[in-house]
Parts: sequence; C-alpha cells; structure tokens
Amino acid sequence: MSNEDISKRVSEIEQRVEKLEVNRKNLTMVLFSGDFDKVMAAFIVANGAIAMGKEVTMFVTFWGLDAIKKPSMNTAGRSFLEKMVLWMRPKGPKKLGTSKMNFAGIGPKLFMYMMGKKKVEPLHSLIDIAMEYGLKIIACQMSMDVMGIRKEDLLDNIEVGGVAAFLSSAYDSTTTLFV
Repeated sequence: MSNEDISKRVSEIEQRVEKLEVNRKNLTMVLFSGDFDKVMAAFIVANGAIAMGKEVTMFVTFWGLDAIKKPSMNTAGRSFLEKMVLWMRPKGPKKLGTSKMNFAGIGPKLFMYMMGKKKVEPLHSLIDIAMEYGLKIIACQMSMDVMGIRKEDLLDNIEVGGVAAFLSSAYDSTTTLFV
C-alpha cells in the first residue's frame, strides 16, 4: 500500500468515527400511543436525553397526536367523519386516558393526584419543558389528514412532516424508540 492509499484509508476511517460521534448525540422517538402513561414515559425519556445533551426528535403519529393537540379546536369546514373522530378523541395531554386502570376516566386523575403528592412534574409541563430545551416534535401529516387534524389544532411550535422526516432523523440517530 502506498502512502497515498494509507492516507486515504485513514481519512475514511476518521470520517466514519466522526459520523458515529455526531450520531451519539441524537435520539429519535416515535410516539403512536395516546395513553397517558405511555406518553408520560416518552416525555420523561425525551427530557432525560435532552438533559444528557442529546438532540431529540419525536415523530408523533396516530393516537399519539392526542397528546399534542390544543384543548379546544374549531371543527368548521371539516367532514362529518372528521368531526366525529375529533369529538371522540381526547384533546391535549390533560385529557388522556391510561392504558390500564382507566376506570372511566378516574384512573388518570388518580395518577395525577399521586404524582402531585410525589412532586412528579405533570405531563403538560414535561411537554413544555422538553420543547423549551430543544425537543423537536414532528406531527405525521398522513395521520393528521386521516383524522381530520390541522396544524392549527396542535400545540405551538410543532412541525408537520411525513415518514421521510422520521426516517431522516432515525438514520442520523444511534437510538430510535417506539412508544
């Protein structure tokens, strides 16, 4: 091997190592559950990763969109089915049900009470904190279209994108989580 070949090979290895080092700073999450406990876990993990200096992207799709909706929305100009889906689904993080022990809506209230007693940050606050410190949230355009959700129905500073946005972020991350 010539010196030029060795130099080229070393340069290629350095570039690969540099890319790996950059990727160690990234976490991509897919949030497709709208269950209070699962959404809570996702935002606890996101805040923990941000605190560790990682860049975090959360791709929110299907029922996960309930967690990032505003508490009220205007349904004017939507089809009957879109209005029905919006009417039947929770609006925002304070209205989510739990995956287990929901008890007709009492379960989440019980958990929130117990979390308050233990000084655990409430879900809506975890979302605000994560976004304030750099969490990038991308709402799935296709899921929004199917469910009749518009960008103005979502919390402020939420991006809208497709699966390519998720894949691009996941490709640049060393860790991808599905919740």
